[in-house]
Amino acid sequence: MTQLADITGDRMTTPEPSWFEIVRDNARQQHQKVGLPTGKEEQWRFTQIGPVLRTSFSLAGDSDPQELATQNTFGNQALVELVFVNGRFVPELSKTNHTIRGLTVGTLVEASANGHESLIRAHLGKYASIDRHPFACLNTAHLTDGAYVHIARSTTVSAPIHLLFVTVGEEQPVACHPRVLVVCEDQVQATLVESYVGAGSRYLTNTVTEMICGNDCTIDHCKLQQESEDGFHTAVMQVEIGQQTQFVSHAISIGAKISRNDLGVKLAGRGAYATLNGLVLIQGQQHCDNHTLLDHAAPDCPSHELYKHVLMDRASAVFKGQIHVHQVAQKTNAKQSSKSLLLSDQASMNSMPALEIYADDVKCTHGSTTGPIEEDLIFYLRSRGVGLEAARHLLTYAFAADITRRIRVEPVRRRVEDYMAAQHGLPQDLRINDLGAFDDDVIR
Repeated sequence: MTQLADITGDRMTTPEPSWFEIVRDNARQQHQKVGLPTGKEEQWRFTQIGPVLRTSFSLAGDSDPQELATQNTFGNQALVELVFVNGRFVPELSKTNHTIRGLTVGTLVEASANGHESLIRAHLGKYASIDRHPFACLNTAHLTDGAYVHIARSTTVSAPIHLLFVTVGEEQPVACHPRVLVVCEDQVQATLVESYVGAGSRYLTNTVTEMICGNDCTIDHCKLQQESEDGFHTAVMQVEIGQQTQFVSHAISIGAKISRNDLGVKLAGRGAYATLNGLVLIQGQQHCDNHTLLDHAAPDCPSHELYKHVLMDRASAVFKGQIHVHQVAQKTNAKQSSKSLLLSDQASMNSMPALEIYADDVKCTHGSTTGPIEEDLIFYLRSRGVGLEAARHLLTYAFAADITRRIRVEPVRRRVEDYMAAQHGLPQDLRINDLGAFDDDVIR
């Protein structure tokens, strides 16, 4: 395996728990053993990360993020908003005051110093495996701080918690390694949003999120990746959900020259229910690779997954969705679907759905479709006075809106809709208002 160029830089001056160094050291040793992946490995054979491996990154330094952070803030629509710039928390741009008892939102270092150290130590690094995920290993080797969310038992958080990560490139390529730990106790209701934005020349945002949800929770998670088209984005997110917990993920990928997302959800308690919705909108020579794993480790657990891709120009994408059903996970009901729309002859899509089943009494299905816009639909619109290009754009918008209409967080949904409208020359006030509807592909 190829080793990433040496990444060095000054550490934070904020005091940190002494055991952080042990976590970093274990990851460094693992990284020295295995390095980073190449296209020869099965999990990476459709994603050429040569441009990342050939780039010598240094740790990102301080930068002025005011304009970019202001453009992407949720303002009053977020209960709490933490802003990180080049991996460093920026309190003056953040919104941390709230009145909800049982909600702790801050940084890992601050929380460790204020009574949460044992909880953080029990969970940090226990789910995003440094053995299985090379970029999670790299992230852990550079752990200094990160975002921390703890929601106590029976707490309802009515407005979104927004974690905004801004990367600003410099003259020389830089890398930052954001870290997120979310711990929800039993009977929690909450909405969390991770936004990743960037500007400037080549840079690497390499992020890891670990989320642990107790029993009887309702958790809605959104991730909006809108990096610079000259940036690289790698992400590992591992989620574990308990008995009767409902977890919904909306993963939107718009930016980055090369992006790779590994999302794993373990249904660890009876009756846990997971829904994974994904949307990829890329153009030019962008490449996006989504790997998902629904790990059914308990009985009576339904899961639904729908990922949609819209690829323009010479864009390329990969989707590998795996459903793993353990022997104990009887009465599993899992459905997975991948649908891709190719808007040019040069665009390419690799879709690889997979089922791995060790239980007897299950219902598991998967399907994948890839192709251009249906000519019959274009003809239908043209016969009613809609021009050819307008018909193509409207149908593309509607194809993607099957995902966006399920996003309950208005700032996220609006930004994706505005992006699609601008991309296809449609009115900026075009909206899909039927937010409650769903079809057979996915339940929300």
